[in-house]
Amino acid sequence: MAIKELTVVVVVFSWIACTSGHEFFSSTDKVAQLFEEEEDLLTSFGLYIDAEEKNVKRMKSILLVLQLLTYFDPANPEKTTRDPVAAYKLLRRVRREWLTIVEYTQLSLYEVYQTLLDYSNIPQAKDLNDAASELIRLQEFYKLYPHNITRETSLNADEAKHMGLVAYDEDKFQHAFLWFLYSLDRLTEHSTTTEKELLRFLSSSAYHFGSLPVAIYFGQRLLNLDPTNDEVKVELNLYRYLRFERNSNPDIFTLDTQSNTSYEALCRGEVDERTSKRQRALSCRYSTGGGNPRLMYAPVKEEVEWDEPRIIRYHDIISDREMEILKNISRPQLSRSETKQGVTNIRTSQSVFLKEDNTVARVSQNIADVTGLSVESAELLHVQNYGIGGRYEPHFDAWDGENDRIATFLIYMSDVEIGGATVFPQVGVALKPKKGSAVFWYNLHKNGRLDWDTQHAGCPVLVGNKWVANKWFREFGQEFRRPCSLSDWE
Repeated sequence: MAIKELTVVVVVFSWIACTSGHEFFSSTDKVAQLFEEEEDLLTSFGLYIDAEEKNVKRMKSILLVLQLLTYFDPANPEKTTRDPVAAYKLLRRVRREWLTIVEYTQLSLYEVYQTLLDYSNIPQAKDLNDAASELIRLQEFYKLYPHNITRETSLNADEAKHMGLVAYDEDKFQHAFLWFLYSLDRLTEHSTTTEKELLRFLSSSAYHFGSLPVAIYFGQRLLNLDPTNDEVKVELNLYRYLRFERNSNPDIFTLDTQSNTSYEALCRGEVDERTSKRQRALSCRYSTGGGNPRLMYAPVKEEVEWDEPRIIRYHDIISDREMEILKNISRPQLSRSETKQGVTNIRTSQSVFLKEDNTVARVSQNIADVTGLSVESAELLHVQNYGIGGRYEPHFDAWDGENDRIATFLIYMSDVEIGGATVFPQVGVALKPKKGSAVFWYNLHKNGRLDWDTQHAGCPVLVGNKWVANKWFREFGQEFRRPCSLSDWE
């Protein structure tokens, strides 16, 4: 492989790195791109090896020639020191040898290949830790043990130990313990992780969680393996002393399945039966958007998901072709989604506001037709792709400012196997993503005040790839389409 070819690869890799960045965990689409990145990495490594092998063969041939020249023109140290011509001849020969060696060693592609590796869009240590942290958060949220979350894809002992270390560093000692225990069960002769390491972390995790009998058990197992370890002896004495000082020892093996918030409960599918009964009484119909001429011969399927606040789902509102075009336009432009506080873990997704083109304009016009609102003052179409455990915690779309977001139109551009629902904690409603459908609601009352019941959240994605598109309507420009009211309760 020539240096020129590797240089081209370096330029391409540098462009990819500069335009896409890292943060793989905040977009499943970015994770999917790693398959191509991995293929390129291994292919380039193979080409590099081939090129270096050819260069080594050349250098061996040159070495043989140089050695032969030395053999046929031997230097006599004694003669060289007294004969200036012999000295000159030796200097010239060594100089020629040095230049030849420099020339051929510089043909090595090592530096070029190192540059390529520097520019490769490969996950960094932080990306790996962030991904592990999101997996642990999914466990907390959906109350999952290691064997639950690894049902489809198992982890080996070393991978599980890393999960445990991330949980341990985050002071999530119960999950750390469970991951170290999972790792211990999977130790093999090929593992770099050792039994001693795991026993030490198991004992320490149990101690920090407050489960002293378990801490003592694993500490004693470690001491049996390493009887001369004075540090473990001291820790065991401490644990035994504290055991009799404490009145309770929480069960570290069993996760607490009590719901922390209504948001988490709704995400896990724990919907109140009264809510389900009320939803079953709601209606479906074909709608023309209030008599819009464009919908008279092709009405849309409208389903009332909730009555107060009124949440409407429109089915088959966007075609498969339009969704794929929107995704393809968005992919190279995606960047980490922000909140009013900037980039935070409240919102883990990547997104982009799309400039108008034929497809975007057609989708926006369709939204205007079914809602009866004007898109003239609306925001640009906002496309999002959620990552590992991707979520948006409870929030309001309206920011309580001038020309606020009066309404939200949320399009689901993918199905999600598990998780990813849109939930409204104040009213106990959970809406499952359905590809090609959209949900619509007003964030403000007619009097301009915030409707507190419109607080909503995007549940963490457990299995699947979640794509959505938002259209946010602003107050200005809607005065004659949704007249204001002076009433305190409207």
